[in-house]
Amino acid sequence: MAPDKKLVLLGHVAGAHGIRGEVVIKTYTGDPAGIDAYGPLSDATGTKTYKLKVVRVMPKGVVVRVAGIADRNAAEALRGTALHAPRSALGKTDPGEYFYEDLIGLEAVDPAGNRIGLIKAVENFGAGDLLELARDGIAKTEFVPFVEAYVPDVDIVAGRVTVIMPPDDGSKESDEPKDESA
Repeated sequence: MAPDKKLVLLGHVAGAHGIRGEVVIKTYTGDPAGIDAYGPLSDATGTKTYKLKVVRVMPKGVVVRVAGIADRNAAEALRGTALHAPRSALGKTDPGEYFYEDLIGLEAVDPAGNRIGLIKAVENFGAGDLLELARDGIAKTEFVPFVEAYVPDVDIVAGRVTVIMPPDDGSKESDEPKDESA
């Protein structure tokens, strides 16, 4: 997808709130109350748009009014809707900061510059960001910790990341290092 057409996930509709058509949104924005500052948001395909107005922030999410939604049934129908903004609406990042969407599709190269695959996704299962790497010639994807030791260079403009593959200890049973001293 062209950079100007990329969409960035900003939140999900968690469910209806009250009887007047308000919804609760779980946001992924730095300031949850600012989710309406990006202009109308869209679904994952970019075909349906939603104009939001933040009502208040609660511990479980942000309560918003959605233009055209006036009752609980219509609000409940939005449950699970992913809300996206065009990448261009989010502006520039600081050095060393990236939106996941900026990394997906980048070419992965080894430190010598040889291509090893493509970044398929960025995941975080709770212990830190991981790049999902689709390696050339290998059917199964692999995860690489998105830390400087394994990803020393990211060049968005050139469309590539340098990846140092973690050592393969041959064991698929555990992620713990082997104790060779025993």
